[in-house]
Amino acid sequence: MKRSRFSETQVVRILKQHEAGVSVTELCKEHGISAATFYNWKGKYGGMDASQLKKLKEMEAELSRYKQMYAELAHQNYALKDLIEKKL
Repeated sequence: MKRSRFSETQVVRILKQHEAGVSVTELCKEHGISAATFYNWKGKYGGMDASQLKKLKEMEAELSRYKQMYAELAHQNYALKDLIEKKL
């Protein structure tokens, strides 16, 4: 996955500047981003502050761990079912 030049906190700071009244075109020129990138960020991070962003990242990490656990358990389950079928 491509790594962004901007961290999430920087993105939130840019969005806060827009909320303060700076136009999108000025922000895009200042930070070297496209308007599409700005609106994608706004869709993903709009209305967040730093603490909410931290909670979001923690929840995403936890979800990733749960998905990994499920994948391992499902793999073990399929292996055990296959073993049982071979014995019968």
